[in-house]
This record gives sequence, C-alpha cells and structure tokens, in this order.
Amino acid sequence: MENSTVQNLFSGISSSAFFIALALFAGFVFGCFVQKLKSAAEIKRQRRDAVNRSRAVLGGQFSEQLAPFLPGFPCNPGDARFIGKPVDFVAFPGSAEGGSINEIYFIEVKTAQSKLSARERQIKEAVEHGRVKYFEYRIP
Repeated sequence: MENSTVQNLFSGISSSAFFIALALFAGFVFGCFVQKLKSAAEIKRQRRDAVNRSRAVLGGQFSEQLAPFLPGFPCNPGDARFIGKPVDFVAFPGSAEGGSINEIYFIEVKTAQSKLSARERQIKEAVEHGRVKYFEYRIP
C-alpha cells in the first residue's frame, strides 16, 4: 500500500481511538499468551499428579503382595490366599500346618492413609453381621 492510502485509511480515526484499539489488541495478544502459559503449567501439574498417583497404586499393589511376610500380619503367610478384588486375602488359619480350620479371615491390606472403598465397607459389614454362607456346587 502506498503511504497516502494508509493515511486515507486512518484519516477518519482519531489518534486516541487508534491507540485504544492498539492497546486492546495488545491486551488480547498478551492475554492469550498468559493463558497458554497457565495451560502449560496446569498440564505439567496434572502429569505430575498422574505419575504420583500411579506410583502410589503400584506401591500399594506391591505392598499387598508383600504384606503376609511383614510383622503384624494376622496369620501365617501359608494360610493366606491372595484374591485381590474385592478383598486382598482369604486366610484359613491352621491350614498350612495341617491343623483344623476353625476360622476364616477376610483380609484387606491398606497403605498410608488409604481408606476402604464403598464395596470393601459392604463386605466388612456383611462379615461382621454374619451374613456369610458356604455353598457346595456340583457340576451337572
């Protein structure tokens, strides 16, 4: 464009209106830039959080498998059978030594501040209230 054409283009606009429009445009561009920075920071935070949660889950799964061999486990490790879901172990105290089995334990292993899930609480309540049955199923 020629210089006179540019002058004609902006001749109808006052200089203050031009600077206001320029400031608004600059603000818009700056706002977009800041938003991209915030989004990038949020994505980084979410990725860090996902990695930390994944590590916690893997650590919990490892701990579940190791639990029978740690101090304070409620029975002999040979008596416990790992199930995983909905409870971690079912144990038959006395079975490893060939003794009589007078009790059956449902064992849920938790690490740190983890809490029972809704399903785990339901199972705990069913056992505590004696709502447990034994079935013998014969294949037809």
